[in-house]
Amino acid sequence: MTENDAKHGGAPASRGRTTIADVVVEKIAGIAARDVPGVHALGSGFSRSMGSMRERMPGAGSGKSVTRGVDVEVGEVQAAIDLEIVVDYGVSITDVAGEVRENVISAVERLAGREVVEVNIMVSDVKLPDEEDEGEERQRIQ
Repeated sequence: MTENDAKHGGAPASRGRTTIADVVVEKIAGIAARDVPGVHALGSGFSRSMGSMRERMPGAGSGKSVTRGVDVEVGEVQAAIDLEIVVDYGVSITDVAGEVRENVISAVERLAGREVVEVNIMVSDVKLPDEEDEGEERQRIQ
């Protein structure tokens, strides 16, 4: 501690508290999970279709919700993350899950400064090459 720190009540890092909202960690985890090759989408088919409908409603915002399929618990120093993913057909599910886990832990620890104690991954579906997404089919029907 320098003489200047002593005059002002301690080092700057000790003069206050930083709180990170759950939604911040959800967004970081969602983006990090989607960056992994072999991850087709996050969330179950139902939540993706509901999200697709919400995105087309006026005033509901645009773009995919990066928090769909992501649930977190964030404390002052730790975070626990649950992800629901859809993988592309033909990829090794265990390899993709391992890469997702690694990418999410790295991103959350680096960007949010929270120790990630667990990342639970549920693979809820496999995207087959000839399947259309629910959103793609509905857009064509409009």
